[in-house]
Amino acid sequence: MGSPEVTAQRRAHTVASAEELEPGQRKIIKINGREIGVFNINGEYYALRNICPHRSGPLCLGRLRPLVRWEGLEVVYERENEILKCPWHQWEFDIKTGCSIVDPEIRVRSYPIEQAGDQIVLYT
Repeated sequence: MGSPEVTAQRRAHTVASAEELEPGQRKIIKINGREIGVFNINGEYYALRNICPHRSGPLCLGRLRPLVRWEGLEVVYERENEILKCPWHQWEFDIKTGCSIVDPEIRVRSYPIEQAGDQIVLYT
């Protein structure tokens, strides 16, 4: 990882190259003692703190799943790979917002992240 650059009161951290983090892949990084999961979901990048708010499990090691909901008597699957399921107790979070699927008041910290040229840059 490159050294942080300070921009408008935020620190920029180069966390990967775009080549290194292809769609469907993730990487767990450590910045200032905090583990953060960086995800490439269909070419879009997301970053979440690697701590489940339920029991502090390693959230970002969990499975990526679709959003599952009922429509009448049918089960409907939407938003493939956008729901992150904690490996400890199966709590589910929207990877795009960090909000719990069951209770949007419960959330995991998310970080701004973007592709700048061929580098993935996370802001803290």
